[in-house]
Amino acid sequence: MKRKVTLKQIAKELDVSISTVSKSLKNSLEISEDTRQKIQAFAKLYNYKPNNIALSLKNRKTKTICIIIPEIIHHFFATVISGVENVANENGYNVLVCLSDESFDKEVLNMEMLANGSIDGFIISLSKETQQKKDFHHIVEVINQGMPVVMFDRVTNDILCDKVIIDDGLAAFNATQFLIDKGFKKIALITTVDYVSVGKLRTQGYIKALKNNDIEVDENLILKIEDIENFEPLIENLLTNNDLDAVFAVNEIFAVTAIKLARKLNIKVPEELSIIGFTDGIISKYSTPSISTVSQNGIKMGGKAAKMLIERLEAEDEEDEQYSTEVIETELVERESTS
Repeated sequence: MKRKVTLKQIAKELDVSISTVSKSLKNSLEISEDTRQKIQAFAKLYNYKPNNIALSLKNRKTKTICIIIPEIIHHFFATVISGVENVANENGYNVLVCLSDESFDKEVLNMEMLANGSIDGFIISLSKETQQKKDFHHIVEVINQGMPVVMFDRVTNDILCDKVIIDDGLAAFNATQFLIDKGFKKIALITTVDYVSVGKLRTQGYIKALKNNDIEVDENLILKIEDIENFEPLIENLLTNNDLDAVFAVNEIFAVTAIKLARKLNIKVPEELSIIGFTDGIISKYSTPSISTVSQNGIKMGGKAAKMLIERLEAEDEEDEQYSTEVIETELVERESTS
């Protein structure tokens, strides 16, 4: 069956803007008759039909947006929600929070349930299972029916939409370089499995820092954790069987667990082992010792995501498909675990 042609495809084929195509199909006098006839003939040839469901959804505003997060235990996602709510409320929007619980099926269910006109748009950080499956059909369907989506933190290049991220690779590189500059060479990495985008990028940053300093990459010092509920024995084994100088953990939970297990093994932090985490949350600030960490600035990330979504919702030219990716800066916060 021939695939349905879209406004974007017509615009690309005829080398005009999407707005010009849209106005021509509505017979707008702003567009010259010659251009209108050419576009209308092309659309007729390829059996273009406007998505009336999408049009009706666009014209019915609920002033409510939904943020879907993969888990609630991380302080980072709580700060992102705060950032989203601050900007949304300032602009007269309400915020609905949904939890995918790292489940592809639950993520799909949330989107299908709410994409019927209950909300105006989505802000989403992808679940582990969605990234593992590389199945984004539910997001594509929502976008195709005229509902804007903004991705943050865990994103994919397979979907064309607005995104808000940090430079995970650079942040991890800088954290590892910080440890190297302190004279450490045997630095372990506690990270996630590679299909989680942020874990993969942070692993790449760690490896790049080692190679840039002529330090051999030891795969035995790279621990990739998949089961978030049963990882303590793996970290304990890493600390027990390797005479480490330092540990770089890609999230706060891994970092505080490393400190707890170091204490159990009578390894003094930071005197015998320095530890850096990721995400400047409450745990990092009030742990004993307090944890040096990469600050992601979740409030700023959430605020930017909400701003991008609302701007797209309120844009006069609703056919504009020029998407952007905003990069939020990070900083390394030094505390007791590396002093």
